[in-house]
Amino acid sequence: MISDLPTPADPAADNAAAQVIEETFTKVSVGGIEPGNSPQALLRNRVVDAWRRRHGGGSPRPILTLVGGYAGSGKTEFSRFLSDITGWAFLDKDSLTRSIVERLLVSLGGDPNDRHTDLYLKEVRPLEYRCLMETAWDNLNVGTSAILAAPFIAELKDEVWFARLENRCAAKGIDVAAIWVRCDPESMREYIEFRGAARDAWKLSNWTEYAAGLNVEASPPTAHVTIDNRLGAAISLADQTREALKRILA
Repeated sequence: MISDLPTPADPAADNAAAQVIEETFTKVSVGGIEPGNSPQALLRNRVVDAWRRRHGGGSPRPILTLVGGYAGSGKTEFSRFLSDITGWAFLDKDSLTRSIVERLLVSLGGDPNDRHTDLYLKEVRPLEYRCLMETAWDNLNVGTSAILAAPFIAELKDEVWFARLENRCAAKGIDVAAIWVRCDPESMREYIEFRGAARDAWKLSNWTEYAAGLNVEASPPTAHVTIDNRLGAAISLADQTREALKRILA
């Protein structure tokens, strides 16, 4: 893991590591990164700045990063990779809320593994996301940048919701960025089967119906960067980046 690497002591090594990180973000972003002050370029610059800040420089302004995507797309792995590089707090929705969500569903007379009925979508899901966001604010309010891993499917499609989030962050001196992790249905199913989570049982049992409702070719209108995480793409690239950093910092 990048976080296990020794701290560089040479400015040249710092610059070389920052260059690798910058090149990696450019490679994994679908369609590349537009030059200038595009959202993609600004986010990439913030990641590089976070690396440099570990060694005595950079802006203290925190950033809220939403990492969204369908189940099995690789949100969690990418978020961990980003956290390894930057040192930003990593907050995973399922880790934070799963136990409470399951107990609440049971208390409402539902299935603890339900993630598709109106009971979950209308009664439980809003509370689940509220807990995630409140945890993020606790970090951001003390100057700690946060990476949130959750589907964010409805949220990132809602430009009004995202504009409100941007306004709230701006009022607090916080930057915000949205990353969408794109993946193909075959790869997602393979990963879902591999992780063996009970909450995925309905998806696997009704895969044709579930997959038909996924729009895997388009990114939400609020996404700043789209990551191509199809099998054999971004995951292997992340590993190559770790190895490159180890060689640079050796």
